[in-house]
Amino acid sequence: MKRSLFAAAFAASALAAAGAWAITPAEVKIEDGTVAESLTGTPGDPANGRKVFANRKKGNCLACHANSDMAEMLFHGEIGPSLDGVAERYEPEQLRALLVNSKSVFPDTIMPGFFVDSATLNRVMPKFQGKTILTAQEVEDVLAYLLTLK
Repeated sequence: MKRSLFAAAFAASALAAAGAWAITPAEVKIEDGTVAESLTGTPGDPANGRKVFANRKKGNCLACHANSDMAEMLFHGEIGPSLDGVAERYEPEQLRALLVNSKSVFPDTIMPGFFVDSATLNRVMPKFQGKTILTAQEVEDVLAYLLTLK
């Protein structure tokens, strides 16, 4: 009995550490172009958010957006607006909504929804089905980073 309780407690702590108890994409409420609540209840880490932002297999934000804070990185995009001063143009709740599902705010955008259910998308490779581009905590981390861009 003690062993099974220990195993259950260990499994629960591992799931929590992995972010498995975070909100699911279907539970996110976008209202009036905002997501008012944190997706995780844990503050974002701007240093990790900067890494996710630049990671070409994660955020890949530089593919479309220029960002002077990352001048050392090559090939900033010009498709989306510059993110210089983005924290002064948008409220945190608006930026969170754009990260979660930009199409809910700007229907004609080509920006992907980083925290949407892949079942709502077309032609998703099998290995990505059922997954989001970013985890809920990565969304909060990128948000924290964006809020440093004043």
